[in-house]
Amino acid sequence: MKRFLFGFAALSLLALPCSFAEENASAVKLRKIPDKLVVLTFDDCNKSDRAFVAGEVKKHRFGATFYVTEGLGFLRNKDHYVTWKEIAELHGMGFEIGNHTRTHPHMPRLSKERMKGELTHIEKRCEQYKIPRPVTFCYPGFGHSPTCVEVLTEMNYLFARRGVGPEFKDGGKGARGPAYDPRVDHPLLVPTTGYAGPDWKFEDLVWAVEQARDGRIAVLCYHGVPALEHPWVNCDPGDFRKHMAYLSKEGCTVIAMRDLAHYVDPAKGPGDPYAPIRARVAGKK
Repeated sequence: MKRFLFGFAALSLLALPCSFAEENASAVKLRKIPDKLVVLTFDDCNKSDRAFVAGEVKKHRFGATFYVTEGLGFLRNKDHYVTWKEIAELHGMGFEIGNHTRTHPHMPRLSKERMKGELTHIEKRCEQYKIPRPVTFCYPGFGHSPTCVEVLTEMNYLFARRGVGPEFKDGGKGARGPAYDPRVDHPLLVPTTGYAGPDWKFEDLVWAVEQARDGRIAVLCYHGVPALEHPWVNCDPGDFRKHMAYLSKEGCTVIAMRDLAHYVDPAKGPGDPYAPIRARVAGKK
């Protein structure tokens, strides 16, 4: 599968840290995936991303991705959402800024042209604030489709994160999901192993970390610590501190989504992006 030869060889050199560019300038030398490899992501530009989360994550020397959208209440409520200046500060702290679309739409309903417009807007805003062009994506509301995958391929995105379903039930208030298996999963349909909310407890975090073994990776998602406008995906700051302390105590390697490229070749994936999802669902019956 050759879909990302340009994206990986060129975009990663431009957008990723210098050490990564030097390491991959002549050949891709992937690291072995360690047990307890965790991808840490934050959606929707909540005010807590800069005011609280960044400091807690940095304290443990973890990597993380903040997925940026100008949808939801971003443009009208700066008490609940970060500013672009604060997003630039997150980048300056060493965190990845990922693309979460301009308006936070349900992507499968859009034409390819509108999908590209949603992505391009955030790319231009990042350029305006001297933030590298995003190379990873997060599907708003976890909605995705084959057309979405086509558009992300055409726009040279390396990885994209989906939700926990259909393999796991999702009541919309936090849930478990599959571990990401790079030997099986398409890099533009990386599953979420767990996302925070009232129905996702500390034991679910422990379970997610336990899935990260034998070449599989745990991918965690938070929507605000706290999520002031969306209590159904809220995470209490005290609980979040416990989560980060647990990851540290367990010796987890905690990375941003873009850093998967150190371990996974995004040029490789199944010819049918949805075949692994169907196989998992069939295996549960």
